[in-house]
Amino acid sequence: MTDEDIEKSQAPLLDHLIELRQRLIYCVIGFIIALIACFFVAQDIFNLLLWPYRWALGDDSHIRLIYTAPQEYFFTQLKIAMFGGLFIAFPLIAIQIYKFVAPGLYRNERDAFRPYLIATPFLFLLGAALVFFFVMPVALKFFASFQQKGDQGQAIIELLPRVSEYLSLIMTLILAFGICFQLPIVLTLLGQIGILTSDQLRSGRKFAIVGVFIMAAIFTPPDPFSQVGLALPLLGLYELAVWSVKWIERRRAAAIAKEAGQNA
Repeated sequence: MTDEDIEKSQAPLLDHLIELRQRLIYCVIGFIIALIACFFVAQDIFNLLLWPYRWALGDDSHIRLIYTAPQEYFFTQLKIAMFGGLFIAFPLIAIQIYKFVAPGLYRNERDAFRPYLIATPFLFLLGAALVFFFVMPVALKFFASFQQKGDQGQAIIELLPRVSEYLSLIMTLILAFGICFQLPIVLTLLGQIGILTSDQLRSGRKFAIVGVFIMAAIFTPPDPFSQVGLALPLLGLYELAVWSVKWIERRRAAAIAKEAGQNA
């Protein structure tokens, strides 16, 4: 291979690297702008995240949180800003990834990719909503039931969460549910490229049940409410993936039959 041939082969790679750098710059700028905006309203966002705590206790007068280090609440607000910034900037990041990948795909592959681009944030929001409106209120109500009023011969035991620990709990649950709710997308993609079939998914259902509960135990705090709250929806999403892969197989079989009829 001559030096000229090497130079020609390097040019497309350099173009791709330049474009990748440009896409990454757009993503970073979008994230930083969203982060700064969220930092100025971090206190309002934190109060919004306290709604499940209010629903659990049922009385706003008992809503008390503490921080035990001078810098703790500042870093809590910074985490909120980063979390909110990533959440707001996700559509931009997803679009930049798609624009970088799309030129290397055929038209039918781009058409097949777009529904997953829409379904991914939708399923993440669905998982986050389940945490916000059901799992957190139920879990917090259970934990708050261990408080003591301090009657005769008893000490007063009161739930006073630290702001950082409360934020860590709800963020961990939202991320865990949001990521795990991508299960049907992953399985459907594997079915679309031919690695998995609907028959394999059906025959592996018993292993999926065990795997789902193991996943729930890993990705959630060690309490039964959040673990079961994640496992049951995942089982439903697994069944949705089975149906989705079956539908893809039917479409593929119909396309092959149509092509065979045209060639006959």
